[in-house]
Amino acid sequence: MFWDWTYVTILLPCVLLSLWASNNVNSTFRRYSQQYSRRGITGAQAAQRVLAAHGIRDVQIERVAGNLTDHYDPRSNVIRLSDDVYSNTSTAAIGVACHEAGHAVQYAVGYAPIKLRAAVIPVTNIGSRMAMPLILLGMLLSGLGHFYYNLVYVGIACFGLSLVFQLITLPVEFDASRRALASIQDGELLTQEEYTGARKTLTAAALTYVAATAVSLAQLLRLLIIFGGRRNDD
Repeated sequence: MFWDWTYVTILLPCVLLSLWASNNVNSTFRRYSQQYSRRGITGAQAAQRVLAAHGIRDVQIERVAGNLTDHYDPRSNVIRLSDDVYSNTSTAAIGVACHEAGHAVQYAVGYAPIKLRAAVIPVTNIGSRMAMPLILLGMLLSGLGHFYYNLVYVGIACFGLSLVFQLITLPVEFDASRRALASIQDGELLTQEEYTGARKTLTAAALTYVAATAVSLAQLLRLLIIFGGRRNDD
């Protein structure tokens, strides 16, 4: 039986971390979805207040279907909030809504990392789609000569672009949460007890990005070990 030690020792722990982080953010959101704001502010209203506090008037706030599908779309300048966030007055909803407003603030103030992330998205999308086809093609053509095996390394380099995207995403997401929590406190959108619920929700969400970065790093390392070792054996 084939034993892939690189999967078990390198990738699997990160995959398990990612599964735990995903479950944790869902359970944390559900928990603080039951903690309602005494001021009765909805997620949409909270996001609007964050925008107004920063003098942003041209960003629209819309409702979008799905669970935790909340996002800011810089192309249309729209914050889209899911059904569980848009009209909900929970601390979880307010935390998520303010986080998305934080992304709009980042664009408004010219926050460098988010501009860099937007610039590399087309490249990383192409790289992620080409990675595995190039690796497989390089393996299939390797019998024709070492030159063709270089396609494997081109594929691995393309996969590495996904890690670059994840690394850029981390400070973007952390900063958006920082701006959100600061706005919640400065605008007195929640009481101190309620603020804790919003903070824990955003912390749980941040861990999912950390886990995604760990998975990308582990996968890249695994590919280098597997295919680098094969080249050395030739």
